[in-house]
Amino acid sequence: MSKKIIILGAGLSGLLTAYRLQNKGSEIEIIETRDRIGGRIHTVHSNIAQVEMGATWFNDVHVNFKKLLSELELDYFEQFMQGTSYFEPFSAAAAQEIEIPANSPSYRVLGGTNQIVESLKNKLDLVTIHLNETVNQLHFENDKVKIMTQNQYFEADYVISTLPQALFANDITVTPTLPEKLTAIASKTHTWMQDSIKVAFIYATPFWRNKQFSGTLFSNVGPITEFYDQSNASLDKFALCGFVSSGMEMYNPAERLEKIKLQLVKVFGQEALQFTSYQETVWSKETATKSPKQIGFMYPHQNNGHPLFRESYCDNRLFFAGTETAKQYPGYMEGAVIAAENTANVILKL
Repeated sequence: MSKKIIILGAGLSGLLTAYRLQNKGSEIEIIETRDRIGGRIHTVHSNIAQVEMGATWFNDVHVNFKKLLSELELDYFEQFMQGTSYFEPFSAAAAQEIEIPANSPSYRVLGGTNQIVESLKNKLDLVTIHLNETVNQLHFENDKVKIMTQNQYFEADYVISTLPQALFANDITVTPTLPEKLTAIASKTHTWMQDSIKVAFIYATPFWRNKQFSGTLFSNVGPITEFYDQSNASLDKFALCGFVSSGMEMYNPAERLEKIKLQLVKVFGQEALQFTSYQETVWSKETATKSPKQIGFMYPHQNNGHPLFRESYCDNRLFFAGTETAKQYPGYMEGAVIAAENTANVILKL
C-alpha cells in the first residue's frame, strides 16, 4: 500500500523534494499558502522587464545548485559588474568611484530564477499542488497526520515542512506538542530575506552602461544599500535592482520611492529618473515569509542550519526541508537544494 506524503510549501525546496520522491511509490501533494509557486523566488515578468524581487544570485561554490540547473537543462550568465561602481561611506561626502575585482563572479539564471521552479513544476506529473491554502494545525494520531487549513483538511502518512522555521513554530499548532528545545530554536531562527525590501527601476535604455558605469552601488547612507544592473542576458530589457534599508518599511510606497529617487539622482544623475516603471517587494509584508507573531531582533542567519532541524519528529512522520535547515549555505538557493536532497533521501530509506 502506497504511503501519502504532504509537503508544506511550493518553493524551491518543496518542489525539489516532491520531484525527488515522485515515482518512488508514494502519493505526493503540496500545500502552498501563496497564490503562486516559488516562495522567496519571485521573478516579475512583463514585456519591458524581467526583474528578480526575490532570490537572484549564486556563485561557483554553490555546486549543488549548479548541478540542478544542469539537470534541468537551464543556463546561466554572469552578473554584469564592468565599469565604474560607487560606494557611499557617509552622507556628507559624494559617492566614491570604485572598481569591483572580477575574481569571484556571481551568476543569474537565464530567463529568470523562476525558470527553476517552473521547470520542476512541469515535471511533477503525479503531484497535486494546492495554492491559497494556509496550514494552521497538524494532528498526529494513529500513524496518520491530519493537516488542517483554513478551508479543508488533508490526511497523510508523512509531512515535510519546507516553511521558514519561525513561521512553522509560530503559526502552526502541532498535536502532540513538539519538543520544547525544537520550538524554542525554531521560533528564534532568522528567515533569510524576511526583513529585506527589494526595489527595481526599469529603463528603455541602459544609460549607466552607455556611460561605462556598472550600475553597482554600495551605500552606508541609504536608503539604497546595494544596487546592481539587472538587464537580461539578451540585452533587450534593462533595469537597476537591489535592496533598500529595512527601516524604509515605515514609509508608504510613494514616500519610499521619493527618498530613493533623491539618492538615485545624487549617485547616477538626472537620467536615473527616466525609468519606465518601478517595482518593490517588502518581504516582511509578503505572505508566508515572516510570522506576525515574531518579535524582537534577529541576527542574519541566526540558528540557520541547526542540527535539530535535520532530525525527524512524531515517530518519523514529520520532517523539515526548508533552506534554513541545511547544514551548508542555509538561507540560500544552494541550501534549499541541499535540504531537499537530504530529506528526500531520508524518506526513501524509510
